[in-house]
Amino acid sequence: MIDVKRTGENIKRIMMIHGMSVKDIQEFLELSTSQSIYHWFDGRNLPTLDNLYALSELFRIPVDAFIKGNREYEYDQTENAAYRRTILYYEKLVQLKAC
Repeated sequence: MIDVKRTGENIKRIMMIHGMSVKDIQEFLELSTSQSIYHWFDGRNLPTLDNLYALSELFRIPVDAFIKGNREYEYDQTENAAYRRTILYYEKLVQLKAC
C-alpha cells in the first residue's frame, strides 16, 4: 500500500535536497497554482503519474523513489554515484562563487 502522507513528505524532502522551491516545481510542471503541491506535502493526495514522471526526470531519480509504502526496500539517493558527483560539483561551484 502507498502511504500518501509519507510520500508527500518524501517529495518535499527530495525537493529541498535539490534546493528547489514550490514555485520552481509549479513552473516546471506548468501548474496554474501551487496548491496541489502543498496537498502532496500534506498527504491529501498524490501527484498524477505524469507529474511523478516529470519529477523523476527533473531530479534524475526513479519514479518509485518518491513513493513510500510498505515495501521493505527504500531507495537511498545517496547510494547513487551520479547523485554524489552532482553534490560534489555543486559544493565546488558554491565555493567558487564565494571567492
